[in-house]
Order: sequence, then structure tokens, then C-alpha cells
Amino acid sequence: MNALVLLIIAALVFVLAYRFYGAFMAAKVLALDPGHQTPALIHNDGRDYVPTNRWLVFGHHFAAIAGAGPLIGPVLAAQFGYLPGFLWILIGAVVAGAVHDMVILFASVRHDGQSLAEIARSEVSNFSYWMASIALLFLLIVVLAGASVSVVNALYQSPWGTFTVGVTIPIAIFIGAYLKWLRPGRIGEATVIGVALIVAGVVLGPVIQHSSLAPLLTFDKQQLSLLIAAYGFLAAVLPVWLLLVPRDYLSTYMKIGTMLLLAVGVIAVNPVLQMPSVTKFVAGGGPVIPGKVWPFMFITIACGALSGFHAMVSSGTTPKMITSEADIKVVGYGAMLVEGFVALMALIAATVLAPADYFAINSAPEVFAKLGMHVQDLPVLSQLVGENLAGRPGGAVSLAAGMAHIFSSIGGLRHLMGYWYHFAIMFEALFILTLIDAGTRVGRYLLQEIGGVIYKPLKDTNWWPGIILTSGIFTLAWGYLLYGGTISTIWPLFGVNNQLLGSMALAIGTTMLIRMGKVRYAWTTFIPMVFLTVTTITAGYQNIFINYLPAHNYLLAVISIIMLLMVIAIIIDSVRVWFQLLSGSKAELEKGRAASLNETGSAHTY
Repeated sequence: MNALVLLIIAALVFVLAYRFYGAFMAAKVLALDPGHQTPALIHNDGRDYVPTNRWLVFGHHFAAIAGAGPLIGPVLAAQFGYLPGFLWILIGAVVAGAVHDMVILFASVRHDGQSLAEIARSEVSNFSYWMASIALLFLLIVVLAGASVSVVNALYQSPWGTFTVGVTIPIAIFIGAYLKWLRPGRIGEATVIGVALIVAGVVLGPVIQHSSLAPLLTFDKQQLSLLIAAYGFLAAVLPVWLLLVPRDYLSTYMKIGTMLLLAVGVIAVNPVLQMPSVTKFVAGGGPVIPGKVWPFMFITIACGALSGFHAMVSSGTTPKMITSEADIKVVGYGAMLVEGFVALMALIAATVLAPADYFAINSAPEVFAKLGMHVQDLPVLSQLVGENLAGRPGGAVSLAAGMAHIFSSIGGLRHLMGYWYHFAIMFEALFILTLIDAGTRVGRYLLQEIGGVIYKPLKDTNWWPGIILTSGIFTLAWGYLLYGGTISTIWPLFGVNNQLLGSMALAIGTTMLIRMGKVRYAWTTFIPMVFLTVTTITAGYQNIFINYLPAHNYLLAVISIIMLLMVIAIIIDSVRVWFQLLSGSKAELEKGRAASLNETGSAHTY
């Protein structure tokens, strides 16, 4: 199979889906109202609630949701062959993931920019609020640890990669200050400067690698874990305009630009997918993912098809920046489809590698030795890149190697393989670090929200002691898991918890649609919820009793059990409310009418 065929099919499906299904969701299901005042306009405080240009919001939102998932998940799922992942990305993104993101973003805008937990309180019950709050914190901790592992595995003992990734942080701060004080409103100008500086960081990489600075930029895995956690803390504390928004905005241009460049490379080279459409590992026993194609592929490819983490962004930073409800379609539905395209390109990049090379990179050497495979091009690739690529699991390295292979296959560019590889590593790290900054900030919001019940000042997002305390506690939690975890233990845990949160968000979204009187459209969230719930509970059960408990990994088993029980409880609570609403319960109808008013007292368009 040629990669170009998959590329054309995906592009056509996503364009048509945005045009028709996205419009259906906007006009019929949610009835978006451009005249409705958004939380950003009502509570403009210059820190968290900031009315922002729709394309800047799109950039932030896409950068925040498109973390490690759309890159790492499809690469790991390539173990099963290219076809299962391709179909899940294509179908899941259109009818499940984009719907999930758009509905939750709309719900948060209509609920004054509140978190998913607060939405659960308004739409379902106080019990669901507490279950959702704890579940969100658990998921965020696991997500950030799992995403960070990929960066650590890609950058340890690599001064070139560490410099290229690290320099993006001061560049983002400079661009934030540039737009705030030096040249306000000059977005295009700032973008050109920022992207040029980031590219310069890649070009200067080999100079740094062979300079006296190299030892200062050479870190082991534990040191990198601490540095990444420190970055997360910094991003959660600083104002959004100084680091988070400019970094995400610049990252989005780099991400989309690189994916389009990769698409051009695929068109020019038209590489053959060397991985078969389906491998023998669909029945289990593979070295990369510990399980069968169902249910494990559906928890491995989360972002890119459907991801519960997106609900945290859609009810976290993004709704506090939306200026008009008309922007919800392009930000909520559109950004998810772009992420699906990114996931597809990642899948292509991984499957153009020879299968033996792919498994040599994504398996520990002792595990690969048992497969009876012999590497094909990997020694040459390692020599061209200047680093040993074998035994670096986590997906990031195999993705970068695949992307570099495609780029370097364009006539006369093979001698630039090292640059292509490190550019790809930087590109992946940008995805992941933007997830870390937004995710840590959302975690801080949640901790302040929950802590505010016990100590009221904590709920004030402008109170510096509370900001620093909650940011520190949350960063310490996911940093601890990162410090002692591996991709083989954390990623399956992330996948299960992530998709459980997606099931929970879809259940809450279904409740909201029923309250709005949109019962005939509730299938748009109900059907994906049922599929995701059954699949993820099955995967969670197998993870606990086949992977964690036999390996005496009791901490991860306990986290999984708690998440399963909490999400099941929320779904049952939501079903209870559905029956009450559909049977015309007076109390629930009154609650529905009360929920249709925002805090300013103006009616929603429910």
C-alpha cells in the first residue's frame, strides 16, 4: 500500500466532515448563538479570562490538545499494522472525538468557563461533581507523566536535541513580551520572528553538540524528568499571555506546517508502507502494546481519534478565551480534525520503516532478541542521525526516524538526515511540552477549585500564595510518577484513564443535550459513549489483572481500579438523571431551567 492513497482518503473525509457534520453539530445540535456573551467578555481579567482572536484561540487549543497522543499513540499502535489505526483515526475523529470536544467546549462556555467537574454538578449532581473532580486530577497526573516519558527517552544524552527543545521556552517568552509591550497586535510579524528563531535552534544544534556547552546540556533520564517538571510549574504560574499562549501559537504553526511539509514529502516520495495492513500481533503477544487489537488499540490511539484529555482543555483554558460562540465550530470541531490528520501522518511515518527496524526501536534489546527479526536499515539510519536509535521505546524516536527517512528521500537531501531527525524530535517535543503547560495549568485550576471548598481564598485564581501552592502540589504529583515510570507501564494506564474520562464527558454532554430539549440529537454523544465505555472498561480490567497485578505493580493497579469505579458511578448517575428528565420529573425540569441561566442572569439559548 502506498502512503499517498491513505493521505488522499483522509484529507477528503476530514474536509467533508467539517463542512457537513460540523455544520450539523453547530446549527442543529448545539444551535450556536454569536450574540451570546462569552465568559471571556464577561470576566475579562487580563490573566485567565482574556478575549482572544479566534485563530490565536485555535492555535492555543490545538497545541494544548495535540500533545503526545496524536504522535505517540498511532506509532505504538502500528504494531497491529497500518489498517486498524487508520480506520479508528478516520471514523473516531469525525463522529466521536470532534463531537466530544465541541460539545464540552460549548458546555463550558455556557457554564461561565467552568471545569468539566462544575458542569457535572450543574447538569448531573453534586455527587458526580466530586467524582469528576477526583477523576480529572487522576487523569491529568497520568497524562502528563506519560507524555513526558516520551520526551525523556528522546532527549537523554542528546545535547543537540536538548538545546533545540529548550531554546523554544525563552523564544516563547520573548514573543509574549513582544506582542504585549513592543509591538501589540502584530501577530503575523511576531509569528515570522518566532518561527525563524525556532528553526535557527535546530540549525545551531550541531554547533552546540560539538562545543564546550555540550556537557552542560547532556542529561540523564532522572535529570530531564526534574527539568520537565520545573517547566510545568513555571507554565502554570506565569500569566497565559507570557508563556502559554505564545508558545502554543508558535507551536501550532510549527506543528501544522511540519505536517503539511510531511504531506508534501509523502506526495513527492510516495513511500510504500512496509508494515503490513494487519500483523500477527492483532491477537496479542506483541512487544510494544501488551494486548489484542480490541480493546488495546482504542486506548493506545486516543488523541487523534477521541481523547478524554481534550475535555479538560475544552473546559479549562480555551472557553476563557472564546470571544464568540461562532468560534466554537472551528476551535472545537476543526482542531480535532486537524489532530486526526496529524495522527494519520504519524502512522504513515512509523509504517514506512521496515518492520524489524520499527520493533528494534520500540522494544528493549532483550525483548527484540526474542522476536527472531533482523534489522534492515537501522544501522545506517543511526549513523546518519549520529545517535543510536535502537532500544528507545515510546514512539518518539521511531516517528522521528520515519519522518527523517521520508524527508531525506527527496532528491539530494539524504546528507541532511541528522537535521531532519532532530527537527522531528523538536517538533514532537513542542507537541508534548504544550500539553504539559496547558495540562499543569488546568490541574492548578482544579486543585484551586476543590481546595476552595475547604479554604475559600484558594478559589481565587489571582491569589499568588494559592497559585504557587497548588501548582507546586500538582507538579510534584505527576513529576513523581514520571521520575519512576516507563512507557510500558504509564502509557496503558494513560490510555485507560484517558478514555474513561472521554466516556464520562460524553455522558455529561448527553445529559446537557437532554436538558436543552435536544433529545432527538442525543445519539450524537450517546453512541460514542457506549462504544468507548465498553471498550475501555474491558481494557482496564485486562490491564489490571493481566499486566499490573502479575508484575506486582500495585500503585498503577489501584489507580486504575479507582478510576474505573468513579467513572462507572458517574455514568450510572447520568443515566439516572436521563430517566428522570425523560419521564418529566418536576425537580429535574426545574434544575434544567435553572441551568439555562448563566451567572449574569441572561438566558442561554437552550
